[in-house]
Amino acid sequence: MSNEIDLSTRDWLAIERTKLANERTFLAYFRTFVVFLGFGISILKLDFLNEIKSLGIILTVMSPIILIIGVIRLFRVKLKIHEHYKQ
Repeated sequence: MSNEIDLSTRDWLAIERTKLANERTFLAYFRTFVVFLGFGISILKLDFLNEIKSLGIILTVMSPIILIIGVIRLFRVKLKIHEHYKQ
């Protein structure tokens, strides 16, 4: 006997959609990371934005945190999908 679950085409496609949705969610986290990092660095580098330097620092510090959350979520959901369907 095999440990694999026999899946119909419909079920297999549903799993693939779930995997793709997980990857899209990670890409949303990544886009947010890039935007926060870009705005943070821009604020810190532009002299005429001296009044909001603290916002630049906050955005720059938050950006890797957002990326780490996205990566952790990507792998947790991927693991749950794998455990649930044993693929």
